[in-house]
Amino acid sequence: MRVRLRGLNSVAKRLADGRTVSYYYAWKGGPPLRGEPGTPEFIHSYNQAIASKVVPPQDALLSILQGYQASAEFLGRAERTRADYIRHIKAIEKEYGDFPLSALTDRRTRGIFMAWRDKLAKSSRRQADYAWTVLALVLAWALNRGLIAANPCEKGGRLYRGSRADKIWTADDEARFLQLAPAHLHLPLLLGLWTGQRQGDLLRLPWSAYDGAYIRLRQSKTGARVKILVGAPLKVALDATPKLGPVILNNSDGKPWTPDGFRAFGNAARAGGIDGSGDCHHHRTFIARRALNPRCQLSAPRSGPRRERDSEARKRNEISQLSAQLLCDVLVKKGKGRGKSMAGGLGFEPRLTESESAVLPLNYPPLGWAWPQPRRGSLLSSLLVERQNI
Repeated sequence: MRVRLRGLNSVAKRLADGRTVSYYYAWKGGPPLRGEPGTPEFIHSYNQAIASKVVPPQDALLSILQGYQASAEFLGRAERTRADYIRHIKAIEKEYGDFPLSALTDRRTRGIFMAWRDKLAKSSRRQADYAWTVLALVLAWALNRGLIAANPCEKGGRLYRGSRADKIWTADDEARFLQLAPAHLHLPLLLGLWTGQRQGDLLRLPWSAYDGAYIRLRQSKTGARVKILVGAPLKVALDATPKLGPVILNNSDGKPWTPDGFRAFGNAARAGGIDGSGDCHHHRTFIARRALNPRCQLSAPRSGPRRERDSEARKRNEISQLSAQLLCDVLVKKGKGRGKSMAGGLGFEPRLTESESAVLPLNYPPLGWAWPQPRRGSLLSSLLVERQNI
């Protein structure tokens, strides 16, 4: 009978006389095993090592980290999010796995964790912020369940201060990419520019989501269902693309992209001398700025008896979206601290799509529709004046 020993780790080493021998360990980093594989002595040594494996104490941070990974809150997150969280949780376990839970109420604990974040920031400030966020999230989960008495990582702020403004592609960048990049990378660029959706959603987008006029999808991050009017350049590209499978975007082999394989997009952008990583998120920021262009018509005009009524409703909707962004800019500039959350609460994000009842598709180049002038003394008028002073 063949028995598979789970976690067994073997290491080959060359001796001084030239012979190569293998040493076996119960697990990677675990104790060495006695005897030859398959012998009773070897099996007994393995069972002893497993039985003596240290059980994490319930009064240490490791128990909280493991408990969170087994919770419904963690398991309900997207696969990519769980993978990112696990990567940072492993780093936390290595550094503070034996940290006593009783010490979380000590005021000095916050300084200890911040010093750890500062050390991580020497390599990457964004990753240091991410690790801090994961630790704070785990502690908040434990605090909510009464497992700990305090969360020293609450409201820790951020170290990274940056903007994607310098990574937004210009029209020249788009033209250069389409001229130099392989043909199978053209459609991902157009989808990113004309839909403003996240990279993961675009890579999974099926042909069934496109009906010739609209693209309908459910965002994996927010769960929101969006309906996007397809602009003329994107429609031409989609209609000319052969359907090689259920998914719209495929690599050079005609197979769906993987997240790792899609790094070829960023490599092609850098090879063309385009600043930034070539990530689709930069296209989302770019398309939001294009939408705020006063000459850009965000919604396609209707025809028929409902045209005038729908036109007025569309204008009000578009102005409310612009007002939200203007208000966000003013509050952030004046240091109110609520600009970002208020903009999110009003429904403004770097995308052009809202719910099924409030679609903001892009129809660009502009068709000549001009923004109505705000009434003097109105909120929008004052916001426009404030923005000019920013």
